[in-house]
Amino acid sequence: MALRRSVFLESPLVRRKLQALKKPTPSSPFYPLNFGKFTYPPLLSQCSSGISFCSLSSSSSSSSSSMEAPPEGYRRNVGICLINPSKKIFAASRIDIPGSWQMPQGGIDDGENPKDAAIRELREETGVTSAEVVAEVPYWLTYDFPPEVREKVNREWGTDWKGQAQKWFLLKFTGKEEEIDLLGDRSEKTEFFEWSWLSPEQVVDFKKPVYKEVLVVFAAHLQ
Repeated sequence: MALRRSVFLESPLVRRKLQALKKPTPSSPFYPLNFGKFTYPPLLSQCSSGISFCSLSSSSSSSSSSMEAPPEGYRRNVGICLINPSKKIFAASRIDIPGSWQMPQGGIDDGENPKDAAIRELREETGVTSAEVVAEVPYWLTYDFPPEVREKVNREWGTDWKGQAQKWFLLKFTGKEEEIDLLGDRSEKTEFFEWSWLSPEQVVDFKKPVYKEVLVVFAAHLQ
């Protein structure tokens, strides 16, 4: 069973620190439930969830971290699928949405290369610097914000994005687990409360259709 670590609130001044290493149990409110058998779905051009998969031109290289623009009106974003030597995938639970687990992700700065953004976001959110890029999804994956989310985030950001267009990268963790720190590199607000190494079946059970597509592309590296 995968090991988990967590961050907890201590005081208004010192809000979060690492909790001792512990094993997850099904009774934990943060433990992903209903792990069914995972079957890789076919590649999709569109699905009912509003997620679309925008292929780049055939001349693009999977290692080029292409800067071709995503569809108009979508915020550029990167997603990071971090795996350990046992082919387990790093996932963490959000502080602002209890029980919601996800892989690290974040926005791409103006003029920033997507691959560089992935490495930066991983460091900012997890403290991890010992990782190497193994593969990337060679096209943008886009999804629309639900109306209430779109209104909230655009009000906060001062923008009018329809949703996000993500470029996904597979990275292999080459360090020791002590390096993982949910306080990140202290440059940004802490986003995660708890983390764990999970199987592809567990990750897909979070019911994020985009994760299914990402794991299809990375399947050969997860066997």
